[in-house]
Amino acid sequence: MKKHLVAPSILAADFTCLREAFDMVNASEADWFHLDVMDGRFVPNITFGIFIIECMKSLAHKPLDVHLMIVEPEKYIQAFRAAGADIITVHYEACPHLHRTVQQIKETGARAGVALNPHTPVETLDDIIEDLDLVCLMSVNPGFGGQKFIYRTIPKIERLKELITIRNASALIEIDGGVGLQNAERILQAGADVLVAGSSVFQAAQPLEAIAKLKAFESNPMKWV
Repeated sequence: MKKHLVAPSILAADFTCLREAFDMVNASEADWFHLDVMDGRFVPNITFGIFIIECMKSLAHKPLDVHLMIVEPEKYIQAFRAAGADIITVHYEACPHLHRTVQQIKETGARAGVALNPHTPVETLDDIIEDLDLVCLMSVNPGFGGQKFIYRTIPKIERLKELITIRNASALIEIDGGVGLQNAERILQAGADVLVAGSSVFQAAQPLEAIAKLKAFESNPMKWV
């Protein structure tokens, strides 16, 4: 059975000890680094940009999963790829020409993802699901870490999994926001493939153990048939 992935969200790390945070994730059972880029326009927060990701790439021994919570992401796709992004995810709500932007990501050699805000139905991806490598379902309102999981995301995961299966697509389902040991198993049983975990990893007493526990949960066996 194919195992689900865990992507610790660096936004929740202590930025005064960033090297130590990367060393911990590198040594853990985690699969990706999740990097949230926020511009203060699409979401009400500002995080970090291209130069910081270049620095993070030098510390990372695992793929960089770069989540662009920005307006006009098409202007920066090539730059983020050059900085070291392995997966580039843009928001459906920020892309009036989504198909063009997805193709632009793929042309750089990166894997292409699309994120949906909590209020955006998965059916909006019907015409593009076969072109995607990843769909990121926001299970909190984007902009800040440490929020509570929106449980209406569970049936949304199930509907997205059904769409992917019916269309014989291969997109991974990533869940971002409020993910922890208290809900990870339910999320995986609904059909998720990638768990983004921020506070539940970096604020844990034993982050390595928290990651190991997130990896140990069983995924839904039916979704790999």
